[in-house]
Amino acid sequence: MKISKFVICVDNSDYPASLERWKIYPVVGERAAEDLIRIVDESGDDYLYPQVLFTPIQLPSIASERFKKEYKEEGYE
Repeated sequence: MKISKFVICVDNSDYPASLERWKIYPVVGERAAEDLIRIVDESGDDYLYPQVLFTPIQLPSIASERFKKEYKEEGYE
């Protein structure tokens, strides 16, 4: 799946084992549902989470490229 953007987790209270608050996560694939987004979580796999748990962020290009390179090694484009 392709990384479409990056988000930061602002609330992990319902998913403490899967998400870290204030961590940057890649959003992968197309939008699954109106209120859900698919991210690569702490397990290393992609899952759907409520969009309200995250805030979109704009990374500097060098940071974005480094994130994408790291996740490419895990099978994400």
